[in-house]
Amino acid sequence: MTDFGDIPQRGLVLLGCGKMGSALLAGWLDRGLAKSAVHVIDPNPSEWLKATGVNINAALPEHPAIVLIAVKPQMMGAALPTIASMGGGKTLFVSIAAGTTIESFEAVFGDDSPIVRSMPNTPAAVGRGITAIIGNDKATTAQMDLAETLLSAVGQVVRLEHEGQMDAVTAVSGSGPAYVFHLIECLAKAGEAEGLSPEMAMQLAKATVGGAGALAEAASEPPAQLRVNVTSPNGTTQAALEVLMSEEAGLPPLMEKAVAAAARRSRELARG
Repeated sequence: MTDFGDIPQRGLVLLGCGKMGSALLAGWLDRGLAKSAVHVIDPNPSEWLKATGVNINAALPEHPAIVLIAVKPQMMGAALPTIASMGGGKTLFVSIAAGTTIESFEAVFGDDSPIVRSMPNTPAAVGRGITAIIGNDKATTAQMDLAETLLSAVGQVVRLEHEGQMDAVTAVSGSGPAYVFHLIECLAKAGEAEGLSPEMAMQLAKATVGGAGALAEAASEPPAQLRVNVTSPNGTTQAALEVLMSEEAGLPPLMEKAVAAAARRSRELARG
């Protein structure tokens, strides 16, 4: 059973329970967190949430062990005042809201509040996400460990060296699933152009990208070597890679531009 620290005694408040909040909550309950310890604030609770048996829109503990903020950035202004009184240092705040800085949360909860900012991605919905975290100077080692425990319920967790890296994380893993989904679209369309039915082309594209991703994670060899392994000299894969790996118009410069654009936009959004 997972060690949830003092959450079972002091409670956990989940502010917002949309897709990501629901995925996290399901993971916590699966790992043995008591339903009675969870307090959800959500104006429109789903039928699934109601069926979990957790506390919904009920009286909250005065100083819970942790508050996890899972509302959309545009809803912050209305949502945060409902939990502002929990600031002051006794409660750890963990945010999974994109583009909202630690400084912004310190302005609401006080400089003495421990705060962890995180960036999960959408594969968390199937337990295959990856989340980057960074804490302020008030977040203790034990609190960082607790945040990692909670977020690992939906996948891997990595720790950043400084908050400035969050824009790059947003551009690579936060937005990254959309790039992969588009790759699947393009691969399927290319298959159709070569004579496959749309259904078969999509099935092949999905399974190929999903399987290759799983192999890349499981293999001890780096992706570059896996690419070499499947590329026969003067074969079909090499013919395709000569196009994709072109230094002028191939995937490397295109991906670099795409990630740079996403990181730049992330910085712009953080500045408001």
